[in-house]
Amino acid sequence: MSVTDIPAAERPVWHHRTLLGRLAIYAGWLGLVALFVWCWNIMTERTMWVFVYDAPHAAADLASRAWPPRWSYMDRLWQPLWDTINIATLGTLLGIVLAVPLAFLAASNTTPSRMILRPVALFCIVASRSINSLIWALLLVSILGPGILAGILAIGFRSVGFIGKLLYEAIEETDIAQIEAITATGATKAQILNYGIVPQVLPSFYGISVFRWDINIRESAILGLVGAGGIGAQLQASLNVLAWPQVTLIILVILATVVVSEWVSARVRHAII
Repeated sequence: MSVTDIPAAERPVWHHRTLLGRLAIYAGWLGLVALFVWCWNIMTERTMWVFVYDAPHAAADLASRAWPPRWSYMDRLWQPLWDTINIATLGTLLGIVLAVPLAFLAASNTTPSRMILRPVALFCIVASRSINSLIWALLLVSILGPGILAGILAIGFRSVGFIGKLLYEAIEETDIAQIEAITATGATKAQILNYGIVPQVLPSFYGISVFRWDINIRESAILGLVGAGGIGAQLQASLNVLAWPQVTLIILVILATVVVSEWVSARVRHAII
């Protein structure tokens, strides 16, 4: 008997999900809505709505006092801007120096010890990625004092996790056929690493390093807010004295620096990858 032989009233109706499945989905959405409402109440129970209602007027007043920028202040920004670029560049180099050996220790196909060294390397990478550069800067400023050195180390320690993670994933994704071909010639482990793995990961390494430098330009611009040097220190000083035209100029300089670094990063990655 075919389906067409069954009366229309008795034919089974196909449903994408069972009744229990549909009820479970509805209950899940209801739970998400309830969770959103609960979180919203927690976030807004201490909100002073009088300030929220006055925010457009306050923003307009601040903008009127911050414009036009104080262009004469630019002479005092060249050195802090140069310090910011140096913090990003030297911090990136420090991150590369620390991240490369960690990446080879963390990669499952290059680590000499999966039971000890690989977990330690993975922990270092995760710990670096878990701590924001501002927190690194706060800790290092309290230890080393304010200055550029704390900013360089903060950028470097933060970069280790980013570079190390992407690099060890690139190492693990290398073509095993090339490695097996070199191994078949009787090559040593060092030769396998040098001729079978490193050439495959070099393009990724260059791209990751340049991309991280671009990110570090942005992050180093605000480290001065916690005393780690750079143009952020001038921003903090201008905010402290409510010199809003100077703040506008500094923000424009930071924006221009980020745009230029993005352009340089894109050009370099296009040239080497």
